[in-house]
Amino acid sequence: MRVAAIDCGTNSVRLLVADVGDGELTEVERRMEIVRLGQGVDRTGRLAPDALARTFQAMRSYQDLIGRHGAEATRVVATSATRDAVNRHEFVDGVREIFGVEPEVVSGSEEAELSFTGATRGLVRLSPETGVPQGPLPPYLVVDIGGGSTEFVVGVEHARAALSVDIGCVRLTERHLRDAAGDPPSAPALEAVVADIEAALDRVEAEVPVREAHTLVGLAGSVTTVAGIALDLPEYDPERIHHARISAEQVHDVTRRLLAMTHGERAEVAVMHPGRVDVIGAGALILDRIVRRFAFSQVVVSEHDILDGIAWSLAG
Repeated sequence: MRVAAIDCGTNSVRLLVADVGDGELTEVERRMEIVRLGQGVDRTGRLAPDALARTFQAMRSYQDLIGRHGAEATRVVATSATRDAVNRHEFVDGVREIFGVEPEVVSGSEEAELSFTGATRGLVRLSPETGVPQGPLPPYLVVDIGGGSTEFVVGVEHARAALSVDIGCVRLTERHLRDAAGDPPSAPALEAVVADIEAALDRVEAEVPVREAHTLVGLAGSVTTVAGIALDLPEYDPERIHHARISAEQVHDVTRRLLAMTHGERAEVAVMHPGRVDVIGAGALILDRIVRRFAFSQVVVSEHDILDGIAWSLAG
C-alpha cells in the first residue's frame, strides 16, 4: 500500500511517501521544509498569519508530489505549536482545503507513541532462533526533540510509558536566546535555558521510568545535526547519520562548540540546515542535559521518527 505521511511540527513540515507491506516500509520520497509554524506561539498563543502562509505553501507542493506518486491514503499530523494555538482552526481549515483530509492535532502522548514506532521499527530485530531482540540493548528511551516540545518514551517493541514536555529548540530560543542573549549567547541566558530544561526533566523523571532504559535513541533535526557535526561530515548525509552512535563526550563537545559560536559561524557549519542556525544551540543543549541527567554513555541517532510512525499507522 502506498501512503503519504505529513508531520507538521513547530519548526518544519515534512512529507514521507512510502510503500508499506509485509512488515517493511520502503521510502519513495522524503521531503522537509523549515516553515517555523510555531513562530511566536509561546508568547502570543496564536499561529501567525505569515507562518500559516509559509506552511500552506509547502503543503501545496507536497500535495502535488502525493498526486504524482499515486498515494492511496494520506494522514496529516500536527503537534506542539498547533496544540498550543487558540486559532488552530485556521490551520485545520487550510490543511483540509489542500489535502482533502482532516488534520489531526495529536496529543503529546500520541505523538510520543508515533515517534517510538517510527524510531524502533527498524532498530528492534528479533533473533529467528531465540526471539530475543538484537542490536542496541532494550528497554529504549526514545527522545524526540522538536521545536515546541520534547517527547520521552520508554519501551521495547511498544511504548510502555511516555510524556511530552514543553521544551523545544524554537520555544526555548524564543523564550531566552532571541533578543538580549548576545551573539554568542550570554551565560545568564544559557542558565535560564538550562533551568527550564532541568525543570522539565524533573517531571520526566517523576512520570517515566527513564532510568530503566539501557539505550538512548535520539530523533529529529537537533539530534541529527549534532550527530553530523560529531561525525565531521562534509555535508549532511542521512545514511551516515542513521543509527550512528555518538558518545556522551561528543555530545558535550559539540554542544559547547555550538554555544560558543556566533550566528554567522553556525551558518558556516557544513551539515547545518539554514533553518536550524538560530535554534540549534537550544536543541543541542536539550540533548546535552538529557545525556548528563540520565548518565547515558552514548546516543543512537535515528533518521526515522514520527513521520515513519505515521506511515506505519496508515498500513493498519
